Amino acid sequence: MEKKMMSFGAFLGMIAIVLGAFGAHALKKVLTFEQLNTFEIGVKYQMYHALFLLLVGNIQMINEKAKKIIFYLISIGVFCFSGSIYFLATKTLTFIDFNAFGVVTPIGGLFLISGWLYLIWSFFNHPK
Repeated sequence: MEKKMMSFGAFLGMIAIVLGAFGAHALKKVLTFEQLNTFEIGVKYQMYHALFLLLVGNIQMINEKAKKIIFYLISIGVFCFSGSIYFLATKTLTFIDFNAFGVVTPIGGLFLISGWLYLIWSFFNHPK
């Protein structure tokens, strides 16, 4: 699980860099300041959780089952939270009404919070 978690964390980090550069250069010309700030929030949270996965993959006191649960909670959370933010921030470019994705953002946030909460729970339930 460590290899999978760390590989995916590295992948998420790489994509966050690509999307951040895309936002700073290409989208800067076509989005409003508010839309660009929204897009950057998605990038920031994706990068935070990429680093989180890299960290958790290296923590030896967390068992495989806990790492697997954390991996899925964070992966789903990033996909829902950051993904929906990307769609909502760029909806004026596609002329597709992505407002329905707005409900996905807090669900993604709950998955991210759950991943952190499960990490805390794992620390307290680790045998000494």
